[in-house]
Amino acid sequence: MVKRLAAAVAVALMVPISGATIAHAQPASARIDHVERVGDRQTKLFVHSPAMNRIVQVQVLHPAWEGARPSLYLLDGVSAGEESEFRESTWTQRTDIEEFFADKNTNVVLPVGGTASYYTDWNTPDPVLGVNKWETFLTEELPPLIDAEFGGNGVNAVAGLSMGATGAMSLITRNPDLYQGVAALSGCYDTSSDSSRDTVRGTVAYKGGNPDNMWGPPEDGRWEEHDSYLLAERLRGKEVFLSTGNGLLGPHDLGAGQDVLTVGAPLELGTFVCTVTYDRRLRELGIPARVVYRPWGTHSWGYWQDDIKAAWPTLEDALGLR
Repeated sequence: MVKRLAAAVAVALMVPISGATIAHAQPASARIDHVERVGDRQTKLFVHSPAMNRIVQVQVLHPAWEGARPSLYLLDGVSAGEESEFRESTWTQRTDIEEFFADKNTNVVLPVGGTASYYTDWNTPDPVLGVNKWETFLTEELPPLIDAEFGGNGVNAVAGLSMGATGAMSLITRNPDLYQGVAALSGCYDTSSDSSRDTVRGTVAYKGGNPDNMWGPPEDGRWEEHDSYLLAERLRGKEVFLSTGNGLLGPHDLGAGQDVLTVGAPLELGTFVCTVTYDRRLRELGIPARVVYRPWGTHSWGYWQDDIKAAWPTLEDALGLR
């Protein structure tokens, strides 16, 4: 009776008994719930993510022609499209990337959602921001679907702005085998130093989340595990682009509101300091990078529209397109 009970418990827990190993159940695969065709160059996928147990919208810009091609994963800022009535990527709302990428032989993958998530896997669900397992979604669940649905050839790069810049750099340094290059616009990358960690935590709190639910309290080792400054060696052999303004008003700020002065200017000054710090780290390691320091510019979309175009030659090299 005892042996039968032990066997039943072992089967229920999927653990070895009597020297034999019982296989663990495989995690469920992500699947496409439904598709909306926007035109011959844009498709909206609605993907069920087992990791987050919900449907995630993903916009894909793609060539009109058939054939294998690489994929660029392009991440949003802190709001992650939540301000849109139609819940779309802010990239497609606020920039001309649809036109810019229309003649480029690459898929541009735009996840929608992830407000203040930093596109990472959180330790625990958050009462306000919900379940965030974005690293799992973006690196394990989504790429096979993109490759199968849009002719992906397995070559990938990742880019993002602000929060998405921090997320993009974290993704490539934690998953260097998946991405061949990165473009990070107006971000901070040393997430375990006191000042930058406080900035990240403040960003989460700004959107109502509890920062401890992401990587734990400030002293938790997971902050260092996601620190792209500490992991910078993993960028060796990758194509790297960084850009930042310095908070001074520039051509895209003319006629802008007061929030540019009170929020956009100091935020971009902060990313300037972060970019200088990371640039120095890459130089110390002898890792080549293209770094653009604009002579002006606040934390705003006009500059990021310019910067993604400036980043394109670097991303083009990463994607094997030239």
